[in-house]
Formats: sequence, C-alpha cells, structure tokens
Amino acid sequence: MNHANLRQVDQATPFIEPRDVEHERRETVLREPSDGPADDLVTAPANQPLPQNAGQPSPPPASPSAARPDFERVRAVADSVLYEGYLLYPYRRSSPKNRVRWQFGVLAPRDWVEADGPVSPGIAGSAESWYQQTECLLEPLPDAVVHARVRYLQLQRKSVRRRSEDGWYEPVDSLEVAGTLHLSFDEAVPREVDVVVPLAELLLGERSVPVTAPGGEETESLPDGAGWVVRRRQPVEARVTLSAERPDGPAAPWLLRVRTENTGRPPPGRLTRDEALRQALVATHTLIGGQGVEFVSLTDPPEWAARHAAGCRNVHTFPVLAGEEGSRELVLSAPIILPDHPRVAPESPGDLHDSAEIDEILSLRTLLLTDEEKREARATDQRAADILERVEQLPPEVFERLHGAIRSLRPAQRARPEAAAQPAREVSVPEADSVPPRMTTPWWEEGGDDGLSPATDSVLVDGVAVAKGSIVRLRPRKGGADAQDMFLAGRTAQVSAVFHDVDGSRHVAVTLEDDPAAELHSWYGRFRYFRPDEVQPLTSSCDDHREVPQPPDRPVP
Repeated sequence: MNHANLRQVDQATPFIEPRDVEHERRETVLREPSDGPADDLVTAPANQPLPQNAGQPSPPPASPSAARPDFERVRAVADSVLYEGYLLYPYRRSSPKNRVRWQFGVLAPRDWVEADGPVSPGIAGSAESWYQQTECLLEPLPDAVVHARVRYLQLQRKSVRRRSEDGWYEPVDSLEVAGTLHLSFDEAVPREVDVVVPLAELLLGERSVPVTAPGGEETESLPDGAGWVVRRRQPVEARVTLSAERPDGPAAPWLLRVRTENTGRPPPGRLTRDEALRQALVATHTLIGGQGVEFVSLTDPPEWAARHAAGCRNVHTFPVLAGEEGSRELVLSAPIILPDHPRVAPESPGDLHDSAEIDEILSLRTLLLTDEEKREARATDQRAADILERVEQLPPEVFERLHGAIRSLRPAQRARPEAAAQPAREVSVPEADSVPPRMTTPWWEEGGDDGLSPATDSVLVDGVAVAKGSIVRLRPRKGGADAQDMFLAGRTAQVSAVFHDVDGSRHVAVTLEDDPAAELHSWYGRFRYFRPDEVQPLTSSCDDHREVPQPPDRPVP
C-alpha cells in the first residue's frame, strides 16, 4: 500500500487520519481490489459522490510505534453496532418503526441537548447526549502505544426533486420514473477517525484531536430529465480526547479514558430533533487497542482489579473485551450493552439491522412481504434493497443453519469455590395445594401448560411467597448473570408474574420501580426476568419497611 501521502509522525505526536481534518477537504477511501496494484490509496473530492465503501480504514501511519491493532477481527460486531436500528423490518419508509430513527449513541450539539437543562449522566446509550466517555483498565508494557478508533454515522438527507413544466425542480415526497420508484429519505455515511499516541505521553497531559466530517452535496439525474436525487450533508464537528492515569500501586492496572464530544454550534432558535441530528454523531462507538497493551474486563474483573473496575465511570457507553474468547488485546465501547467477546453468529448470512431479533424469523417474514411492499422497501434505502436481494437468494441449506445450532455439549460445571462458601438462599416452590396441579402432558403438546397461571402462581424465597405485586430487591448472581443485569443490582422492582420453564425451573418477571416506563412495559408484557435466588423479598423488617403483597387464594376473575 502506498503511504506517501500520509504525513510522518514521531512518537510524541498523536496521529489522526488526514481524511478527518476538515481543512484538507478530502475523503480518504480504499478502492476495491482490481487488476492493478492491490490496496492502492485513492481519494475523492468532498463535493463528489463518495464510493460505497467511503469511511473504511485508511492505511496505517508510517511511525513504527503506531502499529495498528487488528480491528478487522471485530469489524462484524462493530458494524452491527453502527447500523443497529438503522432500518427495521418491514424496511419500508411508511412503517411507524422507521419514522423515529437514530436511537443509539447520538451525540448532538451541546446547546441543543441542554436546552432544557443538563442531561443526567448514565451508562444508557439510548439517551441523547453531547458527549460519550469510556474508562477502561489496562496492563501495559513500558513502550505501550494506545490506538483509539471512533466510528459514527453522519446523516445524509436524500431529497427527490421533480422537474416541473416551467423547468424548475421542486422537492417531492416520491417520484416514479421509468417504472422505478424514488423516495425522499434520510440515509447515513459511515465515518471513523484514528488516534494513536504512546501511553507514556498521556501522563504528560491529555491529547485532543478534531473529529470532523465535512458537509457536501451530490446530485444524481433521473432518466429522461424527469428530476434529480439530491443528497446533502451538514458539517459535523467534534473532538476526541485521550488521557491516562498511573496506578496507585505496583499491581494495580492503568486507567485509560477516551472522551468524545460534539463541539458543533447549532444555528439560533429552537431546533427540532430532526434538525439537530444533521449535526450529530450517530451510533457513536469506540474501538481501543494498541501495541504492548492488555485490557481488564469490567464486566467480570479479576479479584485484584475489582475495586479499580468499580471506580471506572462510563457515560452513555460501556466497554467490553472484544475479539476471540480469552483475548485481551481489544476493547469495544458501545452505546448498546454487550457481553465480553461479543460476536456475530457464524450462521448469520448478513446484517438485518435488528440484532435483538432472530435471523430466521426476520428472513421468513421479509420473504412474505407483498410485491408492493418490497417495491417501497427497495425505494426507501439501498441497504433495504440489499437485504431483500440477499433474503430472496438464500438457499435451503442456509435456512436450515438459521433454524438452530448447538454450540456445546459440555457437562454442567461445578459451583465455584467462592459461590459454595456463601450461605445458601432458601428458595422453594409453594405447597402442592397452593398451586394448581400441572398436567402430565408434554410441554410441546396442546394442553401442556394447563394448570399454570403466571399471574397467580408464586414461589417461596427466604420463606416468603413471591407473586404478582410483590416488591423485591434484585441480586443478580455473579459470573453468570446477563451483561445488563449487573447494572440493576440493588434496585427494587415489582413482580408482574412467575413463569414456569420447560425444564421445571421458575423465573420471576419484574418491572423496575423507578422506571418511568414501568406501566407501559407491564401493559405490553415486556419484563426483566430473574431466577428466584436472584431476588430478595422486601418485608416490613427490611430497610424500606414495605409490606410484600401476598398472592390471592384463587385467581381473580
């Protein structure tokens, strides 16, 4: 690869990709492999249409200390974060799901975000903010180099314009030309910027570099002079700052902080959300690696680092170890809470922009769209058109793989020594006469769940019958809980139901007491599920002196 057009940097200088410096007004892109020299670097002026792979990583800096980590190992997961919720099934513009978009990692101009007061800091990446902060722990070698890559989407407005009889071009919502439908819609352009700096330099002071994406406009003429498709972007201005703190002991880990801030200034006046998003970083997330560094899990830290992990302050994002299971060279800090070493299932044939859904279900439902619905989806966005084409060409063997996979047949592990040392919680089912008898019909046959009533069934925890209406404190188990459950430890919740699993176990469905949307979640049945040994009943003897509602003797009509 030709690196001649990249400026030289020394070890004391943070490196930033030249494509992200606004005054250069150029976009660095990688050309698809061709018959010419492989991986040649090509550039396109900012006021020209960008290739489809614009925003892909540019070649590494020439400095030997700035060795680039293998971010490609986690690109599939990072791209899933980048485009999560970009466009949801049924992939049509008219769908209510696709009328309010851009829900994760939104960093908007500060003046707009704080127009009604400061936003409370929290981990949730679905809360719109003007900054995002990652704090993670690492164990470095003496000559360690840190490499941070900030990735985001820049919004792009696609506007369809029709040629009128008097020769003027007027914006329209839709236009059909030569049998092809064209729709006005918001798209997005992927952007990323790399910062590389020796860890020792961060002890002398923080390092800040600009994160900018220029505005621009591209036009595409429609057949027979019927109109134009105009794509327009507003400039995005931001800053990423790296800092580090030396450990307070010989065996303690270092703390690395990466903070990304939107520094843009919105125009005067009260902006709508859609207007503010034009200057926002969307789906913002950070990849962190380097040379001579190993990171420490914040989700399941080793005992010697637990105190330091608890002191990390992550705002609107959360870092997890990335790459192969057991590796510690990479971190992905995302606005969507993930477990350590997240990965895309190998059976998945492509991104459907909804990672919380099942590929098989989405693919089958997409195939069932009517021809008119598919026509609208193709006109909505090129990514929707790509999904339709991919799904329609899936062979039967791919659908068979999507139906399910067995990852492991390992026997259940023994309880960990520290878990065995803890006093056992009293968890049992109620007496036989307090719950309708369960039928002996197998669960997969009709009638297999006769006699079960989640709304009235109960389970005994510490001698207290926990059922619908009970108030409990959440105590997720360590080392085996869902990645999101750990953030709910100590919170109080109200039990909505007690569910029976097909293996005979029970789960307590709850809604958080301090969740403003708790009533809405209960209305449409969206609960958080915990095992009985992960909840603590709150009675009058507990710290908040609340009575635990008891289940009724019989179902209430």
